[in-house]
Amino acid sequence: MEIQKKWDLAALASIPLIMTLGNSMLIPVLPNIESRLNITKFQSSMIISIYSFSSILLIPIAGYISDKFGRKKVIIPSLVVTSIGGAISGFGSWFLSNPYWVIIAGRLIQGIGSSGAFPVVIPTVGDMYKDKGDVSKGLGIIETSNTFGKVLSPILGAALAAITWFTPFIAISVFALISLFLVLFLVKVPKENDENQKESFRQYMGNMKDIFKQKGKWLSGVFMGGLVAMFVLFGFLFYFTSTLEDKYHIEGIKRGLILAIPLLALCVSSFITGKVIGKQKSLMKWVILIGNIVSASSLTLLSFFDNFTILIVALSFTGIGIGAALPCLDALVTVGIEKKYRGCITCILSSTRLLGVATGPPFAAMLMKSNNTILFYAFVAANAISALLMFLLVKPGEGARKNIEPTYP
Repeated sequence: MEIQKKWDLAALASIPLIMTLGNSMLIPVLPNIESRLNITKFQSSMIISIYSFSSILLIPIAGYISDKFGRKKVIIPSLVVTSIGGAISGFGSWFLSNPYWVIIAGRLIQGIGSSGAFPVVIPTVGDMYKDKGDVSKGLGIIETSNTFGKVLSPILGAALAAITWFTPFIAISVFALISLFLVLFLVKVPKENDENQKESFRQYMGNMKDIFKQKGKWLSGVFMGGLVAMFVLFGFLFYFTSTLEDKYHIEGIKRGLILAIPLLALCVSSFITGKVIGKQKSLMKWVILIGNIVSASSLTLLSFFDNFTILIVALSFTGIGIGAALPCLDALVTVGIEKKYRGCITCILSSTRLLGVATGPPFAAMLMKSNNTILFYAFVAANAISALLMFLLVKPGEGARKNIEPTYP
C-alpha cells in the first residue's frame, strides 16, 4: 500500500467510524430513552430507522454528484449537515419537555447529511489507488473502521448517557466536525477528469443503464448481500440490547461492554478479511457465502437454547460471518465498476445496506412481541436467501482464480 496515502486513508476512515457512532451509539441508550420519554419499543426503534430512511433515496444522488464534480465537494458539506442534525436532536432534548419529534427531525437531517459521507468514502478509496490489491486493503481498513465504530458505540453510548440521557446526540455533532477538519486538511483525491463534467445527465444515465444491462445480474446479488447483512446485524443488536435490559436487567456501561463482544468479533473478522482477499474476486464470493452460512447457523442455535453464554457466543459468530462478508461486498463493486461511474454504483450498495439498517430494528421489535424463535428463523431465512443469490448470480470467471481481472455474466 502506498505509504504517502496512509494519512488520507486515516482521515477517510474517521468518516465511517463517526457515522457508525452516530447511529449504533444510540442502540444501548434506547431503553433509557423509552423510559425517559414514555415511548414504545417501536417508537424508539424509529430513532434508528429514520436516520437510515432519510439517507436511502439521497445516497445515489450523492454518488452521481461525486462522480461528476468530485468526492470532497460532496463529503465536506455532508459532514456539516450531519453535525447540524445531531445538534438539533441534542439541544431539543435538553430544552424541551417532550422532545421526541424534535429528536426525529434532527435524526432525519443527520441522515440526509450521512448520505453524502460514508457512501462516498468507498469510491474515494477506489480512486486513490491504482493497484486493486491496495484497493481491497484500503476498503478492509474502511470497513474495519466502520465495524470498530460498532464495537466502541455501545460502550461510548452508555458512558455518555451516564452524564445525561441526551449527551450522545450532542456528541454526534462534535464528532462530525472533527471528521470534517481531518478530511479538509488531509485528504487529497486525484483530480477529476474534465470529461466527467462535460457528460450530460442524460448521457450519464444512459451509460448507467448500459452498466446495469451488462452487470446488473451480479450487482443485484451484491446489493442483496449488503441489505441482508445490515438487516440481520441491526435486528439482532436491537434484540440483544432489549434482552439485556428486560430479561437480564443489565444496564449502563456493563450493558455496553457486553454488546461490544459480538461487535468486536465482527471488527476483527472485517480487518482480517480485508487483508486476505486481495484481488481474488472468486475468493470474495466464497467468503460472502461462508459468512452467510456461519451467521445462519449461529442464529439457528439460538432457537434451541435459552442461555446467556450461548446467546453471546452465537451472536459473536453471527458477527464473524457478517464481518467477513462486508469488505468483500465493497471490494466486488469497487474494483468491478469503471471509476467515472463507481460513485453512483457504490452508493446504491450503501442505500441497500441502509435499508437493512432501517428495517432490522422495527422488524425485531414487532416479532419480539410474539415469539423470539420466529425472529431467529426470519434472520436465518434472510441469510439463506442472500447466500443462494450470491451463489447463483455472482460468477467470477476463471481469471479470478489466477488473481487477474475476471469476467462477469
